[in-house]
Amino acid sequence: MPYPYVLLSAAVSLDGYLDDTGPERLLLSSPADFDRVDEVRASVDAILVGAGTIRADNPRLLVNSTERRAARVADGLPEYPLKVTVSGSGDLDPAARFWHTGGEKVLYTTGKGAERARALGIAADVVPLGDTVEWRPLLEHLHDVRGVRRLMVEGGGRIHTQLTTEGLADELQLVLAPLFVGDPDAPRLFGPGSYQGGRLRLVETRPVGDVVLTRYEPTAPGTGALPSAADRHWLALACDLAAQCPPSETAFSVGAVVVAADGTELARGHSREGDDPVVHAEEAALAKADPTDPRLAGATVYSSLEPCARRASRPAPCARLILDAGVRRVVTAWREPDTFVTDADGSAVLADGGATVLVLPEFEQRAKAPNAHLLGG
Repeated sequence: MPYPYVLLSAAVSLDGYLDDTGPERLLLSSPADFDRVDEVRASVDAILVGAGTIRADNPRLLVNSTERRAARVADGLPEYPLKVTVSGSGDLDPAARFWHTGGEKVLYTTGKGAERARALGIAADVVPLGDTVEWRPLLEHLHDVRGVRRLMVEGGGRIHTQLTTEGLADELQLVLAPLFVGDPDAPRLFGPGSYQGGRLRLVETRPVGDVVLTRYEPTAPGTGALPSAADRHWLALACDLAAQCPPSETAFSVGAVVVAADGTELARGHSREGDDPVVHAEEAALAKADPTDPRLAGATVYSSLEPCARRASRPAPCARLILDAGVRRVVTAWREPDTFVTDADGSAVLADGGATVLVLPEFEQRAKAPNAHLLGG
C-alpha cells in the first residue's frame, strides 16, 4: 500500500543529543532555522510527534507565519497541517497545548489505549490500530483515509529510530548545533537498532544562521516483500530513465536500475539505449554490470515496467536475464499490458525462479507517462 513521504526533522548538538536533562527545553536551532522549520511545516500535510514529546515539551506544532498559513488556504489546504501523535497506552494529558492549538488532530493507539483516551476526553480523532501500534498500518491509514502525502516527523528519538530501522523514512533533515551536551542521561536522536546498511545519499548541506542543515536520503534497498523508502527512490529513478528513451511505436519506454544491498548503484539503462534499437532497459543495465560481481546475488533490479517474459527481438527475455545474473529481488511500477504480448507475466517467471517481485502501484502513472501514445492516452 502507498505511504506518505516521511521526512524526519531534528536538531542535535555536536555530540549527538536532542536535549539536555534540565527542566527547560534546550534550544538547539537558531532563529533562522526556526523560520526554516516553519517553512517546512507549511509545506506538509501532517506533523507527527510521539507521546513522549508531548509529555516532555508540551509543543503546539503550529505554522507561525501568517503569510504561510494564508498561502496554504489559497492553495485549498487547511490553515494548519494535521497534527498526529502515537501512544500505545492512550494516557495523555487532555490539557496539553497539542490538542488545543492549530487544526485537526489524530491519535493512533491500541484498542485499550483508545478507551483510555476517550475516557480522558482527548480532543482528537482517536484511531485504534489493534493490540499494538505498527508503523505500516499507521502510515497506510494516514495516506488512504486522511489524505496525507507528505508527513513531517519531529520526534522523539525513539520514533526516529523506529521509522529509520523499518526503512520507512524517505528523508532526514538534520540540523547540527554548535554546542555540546555531554550528559549520558540526555536523549539522543537515534538509539540502538537493526539499521539498514550502506551510506545515505547527501542531498543538501547549507548553513542556516549558526547551525548547519544536512539532508539525507536512504539508499539501501528493502529486503523481501516489504517495500522501503529507498525502494521508492530507486523506482522513481527508473521512471525518470524511461522518459529518456527514444520514442517508439512498437515497444515500451522503460528504465531500469541495478542496486546492491548496501545501496551502491551497480548499473542503469533504458530501452533503445545507445545504438541498439531493440535493447530492453533491464538488458541494457545488466550488460553494464560485471557478471562476476558477488553483489548481484543480493541486488535489487528496479524497472518501471514488469520485466518481459517473452520477446521476439532476442532469445532471452528480461525476466530470464535477471535470474541468470543471480538477482532475486525486483521492484516494478506497472504490470505489462497485452499491447504487444498477450498474457505477459514476467513476474511469474521471476517468482518461479525464486525471485521476490514487488509492484508499487503509486508509480504506475509515472511509468505510463512516456508510453501514453501506446495506450490510447
